[in-house]
Amino acid sequence: MTGTDGDSRPSLPRRLRDRVGLVALAYLGLCAAVLVWAVVASVTDDSGEAMALVFPLLVTAPGSLVVLVLPEHGSMFFASLVIGAAVNAAIISWCTSVLRRGRPGPES
Repeated sequence: MTGTDGDSRPSLPRRLRDRVGLVALAYLGLCAAVLVWAVVASVTDDSGEAMALVFPLLVTAPGSLVVLVLPEHGSMFFASLVIGAAVNAAIISWCTSVLRRGRPGPES
């Protein structure tokens, strides 16, 4: 049945881009890249004095500062980064949608 698509829903990346926005997705990609770099830098540092894991906290701040009140555990650090990145991506998505709508002109 060419021409009739029974499942005409867009793909997952397309729905994500439409819902979240391209700028917020770019921010989430930046957060993931910084996190991967920081983990690799911390693991490969022999001196044990690497401060690379501070950068993901700064990139996802202020939402990631919830790590200060969470129990001290390695998974809580990553949970705070996810929370911070999600909150910031939601704010970026909201801001871009408001700016995309624009201000109504005098003829409205």
